[in-house]
Amino acid sequence: MRLTVFGPGHPFRGGVARTTTDLVRSLEDRGHDVLFLTPRHQYPRWLFPGESDRDPGGSPRLDCAEAILAPMQPWSWPSARRRALEHGAEAWIFPYWTWAWAGMWRWLLRGGRPPVVGVAHNLADHGAGPLRRRVARSVLRRCDAVFTHASLLETEFSRMCGESVPISSYPLPPPVIDALPPRREAREMLGIPPGRRVALFFGIIRPYKGVELLLEAVARLPEESDWFLLVGGEPWRNLGPALRRRVRDLGVEDRVQLRFGWVPESEVPQLLAAADLVVLPYRSGSQSAVAPLALAAGVPVLSTKVGGLPEVVRDGFNGLLVAPGSADELATAFQGLTEDRLDALAEGARTSRSALTWDGYAEALEKLLKSIRSQG
Repeated sequence: MRLTVFGPGHPFRGGVARTTTDLVRSLEDRGHDVLFLTPRHQYPRWLFPGESDRDPGGSPRLDCAEAILAPMQPWSWPSARRRALEHGAEAWIFPYWTWAWAGMWRWLLRGGRPPVVGVAHNLADHGAGPLRRRVARSVLRRCDAVFTHASLLETEFSRMCGESVPISSYPLPPPVIDALPPRREAREMLGIPPGRRVALFFGIIRPYKGVELLLEAVARLPEESDWFLLVGGEPWRNLGPALRRRVRDLGVEDRVQLRFGWVPESEVPQLLAAADLVVLPYRSGSQSAVAPLALAAGVPVLSTKVGGLPEVVRDGFNGLLVAPGSADELATAFQGLTEDRLDALAEGARTSRSALTWDGYAEALEKLLKSIRSQG
C-alpha cells in the first residue's frame, strides 16, 4: 500500500517518537511505500516542562521522513495537508497521545481524504480532566479506525468512538537497543554498592507512575534486605525536589540512588544491565513501553495491574503483578523474591523475548487498514 504516517520522529525524543519511527520502518520493510511527515516544532516551552524535547540519538532519521508539521502553528497546517494529499496514499496513520496536537489532527481530518487510522496510545492525556477527554474523543471519533496497544483498551475505545468504528490492538513491541554491557561493569559505572540486588525504575517521572509509592515500599523492607533501588529519569515539573525530600524523610539514602535527568537511548543498556528487576509502580495508565523493553533484555518486571500491562507481564512467569496504589503490596512482592524465584522469572523474561515484534505489530495494523479500505 501507499501510506502516509504523521507523527514525531527524529530528532525528537520520547516513546511516541520512537514507536512511530519503528512502525514506519516496519511498514517499509514489509514493502509499503510510506511518506513520514514529522514535526518542525512540537510544543511551546510553557507546555513542555522537561529540559528539552529533542534527543537526536533517540530515533533514526528515515529517508522517507519530511519535517513539515507544526501542531501549534495553524498557518502551517494547509501545506502539511497538501503534501499528504500529493502522496496519493491509500490510508493515513497518526498517533494520538496528547491534546496539544488535537487541533492539527481535527483540521487534517476535515474534507476529502483517504481512510484514517488513529494509533491511540492512551484514552486521553495522563491525568486528563473532562475537557481533555472530550478533545480526545472529538479526534478519534473522526477516524475511520482505531489501533491501540491492549485488548482491554479496545472495549474502552469502542465506548468512546462507537461500535461502528473498527478497533484492534497489538501490545507495543520493544525498541531495538544496543547490546547490554557486562553487569559488573554497568554497576561499577553507576556506583551501585556491591552485594546488592537492583530494582530499576526509569523513564519520565510523572505522578501517575507512583515512584513515591516505590520509595515507601523500599522503606518498609527489613534492614537486612539486600534490595537497592535505582531511579533514572527526568522528573515532571516539581517532582524532583519532592522525591529527594521523600528519600531523606524515609531515611533510605543508603538504599536508593536518584539519577534525575533525561535518559538518552545510549544509556538504556547500562541501566538494564545493572538491574535484577524493573519496577512499574503505576497508579494508573494504559500501557508502558518499558515493560516489553525490560523483558526483551531478560529482566523480569514487577508491575501494578493497570491498563494493558497484565497482557505483557505474566504474573509468576516473567514478572509479578500487584494492586495499584499499595506500597505494602510492592514491599511484600520484594520480600517474596528469593534468589531462586528471581532466577525463574528472569528465565521467563528471556522466553518472552520473541513474543512481541514490530513485524507482528505492522501486520496487525495492515489487517485493520485492509478492513477499512474494503469497506470504503
